[in-house]
Amino acid sequence: MNPSLSRNVSRASHRPALPQAPWAGGDYAVAGNALQLVSEELCETVNLCQDEAVLDVAAGCFHASLAAARRWCDVTATGHASDLVSRSRQRAEAAASGVHFVDADAEALPFPDQGFSAVISAFGAMFARDQERAASEMIRVCRRGGRLGLANWTPDGFIGRLFATIAAHAPGTFSGSAPFLWGTQDRLDELFGAYGGVSTTRKLVALRAPTPMDWVDKLRAGYSPVIRAFASLDAPRQKVLRSALLELVNRFNRAIDTGMTVDAEYLEVVVVRR
Repeated sequence: MNPSLSRNVSRASHRPALPQAPWAGGDYAVAGNALQLVSEELCETVNLCQDEAVLDVAAGCFHASLAAARRWCDVTATGHASDLVSRSRQRAEAAASGVHFVDADAEALPFPDQGFSAVISAFGAMFARDQERAASEMIRVCRRGGRLGLANWTPDGFIGRLFATIAAHAPGTFSGSAPFLWGTQDRLDELFGAYGGVSTTRKLVALRAPTPMDWVDKLRAGYSPVIRAFASLDAPRQKVLRSALLELVNRFNRAIDTGMTVDAEYLEVVVVRR
């Protein structure tokens, strides 16, 4: 069963919630089915089994939560309730699959120690403001012998380069490359190595769209971090940023026609807690 908040004896219950990361709250709908594919693979790698208590941290659009629920797990998803206005359909789908939602920061999870047999996060926890604290919280709520499963964008992959491009043209929009270091072995060893062996696998997932321009314009219109970046610029600099994003997409694009097929690199991570 899901850990009850009424039984919460964790240290997190005494911690104030931290401010939301500046890129949090976005809708990764521009990634389409890609995040669903990543989440299904992650849950297979973690080997989720029926009736396991699973926590999805920074659940976003609930792709990982739904993948765990499809394996008949008892799933709790955390995130910011304020983000759900644009995700009502996804939350309704998750709720229909038995997923429980708890409004919580990755840095202050309101659950007892060792309350879950598996803790997962697909492109969510890596964006926590206080990364050491988020890592410590995920380990804390994971049982000894349990598994922590992550999918993290790499700094030199397409999404890492995408954020770097935006940061270069809209200074101050993002706080640097730190989140994407979760896509490196060295940083993961720093964060989790003391708690168990860190196993990583580099993988690619294809992002697809009718045209590169279509994808960039949907990103600009529908993903709140990018919306904020463009809003911080005047019209001429907005055009420069849009051109830079199109150039980036075309550099990674492997489609042989006018379409877009971009392979985005990520690191699949498993930590077995000692």
